Amino acid sequence: MISKYTTFLTILIAASYSTACATESETMTEGYASAHTTTINPEIPENVNFAGNDISLDRIDMYERFDRELTAIVYTHGTTLLTIKRANRYFPVMAPILKKYGIPEDMLYLACIESNLNWRAYSSAKAAGLWQFIPSTAKSYGLEVNEYVDKRYDPVKSTEAACRYLKKAYAKYGNWESVAASYNGGMGRITKELEDQQQQSAYDLYLVDETSRYMFRLLAMKQVMDMPANYGFSIRKNQLYNPIRYSEVTVDCPVESWSDWAVQHGISYAQLRESNPWIRSKSLPNKTGKTYTVRIPESNDLKRSTAQYPVYNDNWVTD
Repeated sequence: MISKYTTFLTILIAASYSTACATESETMTEGYASAHTTTINPEIPENVNFAGNDISLDRIDMYERFDRELTAIVYTHGTTLLTIKRANRYFPVMAPILKKYGIPEDMLYLACIESNLNWRAYSSAKAAGLWQFIPSTAKSYGLEVNEYVDKRYDPVKSTEAACRYLKKAYAKYGNWESVAASYNGGMGRITKELEDQQQQSAYDLYLVDETSRYMFRLLAMKQVMDMPANYGFSIRKNQLYNPIRYSEVTVDCPVESWSDWAVQHGISYAQLRESNPWIRSKSLPNKTGKTYTVRIPESNDLKRSTAQYPVYNDNWVTD
């Protein structure tokens, strides 16, 4: 027979265990909460400005589409951070080209959402470079694309080609949202949808999800990159990627070995390829004697201790 003392002891132990478990559970819950930062929804403005035009977000679908893209960009921390840092290197090269063609500087953000300013970007659709041209479109806008040379990877030439496209599209549509939609979905498709749906702006079209989101991704990228600190990004001046200065050498003959050529010009083959990503092979037949411009990086700009760190946009840095 179990004594009254044994029964009491069993109850006491059970009660103590229950209390301990409850206390441990509360501690674990508090620890879990303290180990994670609060996730805050980004503030959505009443309107945004793009290419000199104010765009109202009062319409529910406009608000929600912008909210979706802004939230995604803000909370994809690493990719967005890298895009801002790379912009300090590429925007000084690309912006003057847009200006020359009469394209608003805000269209630089199109390259940001296309490739995150990663010149190595290559998609499953075979789109390549900062502006993500597919081979056929690249060729139609004047870019050489073959196994030895691919100008889609040339920041200058590809930006010039993008400007030719953007200028042609703007002449057709008269607004930048439709231009952006066509860059993603193709001029033929956007033109047909504008006609079929009897609209003037791509904002008002029913489109496939990717193209519908694309226009708002562009707006959201500009919103974040205009004022990164407002969305939790803290970057110091020397953390931006420095612009690199180059000297230029013209090549109008075959190159049997780019490795030998690089060494003869005081750089490594790796530095040659990084500075001239349009080079796609270890040799260049060049049977027609075409002239190519090869960039040689300034040695001081290849070391953090000697590089200069000009800031393209003061809003990008906190110091």
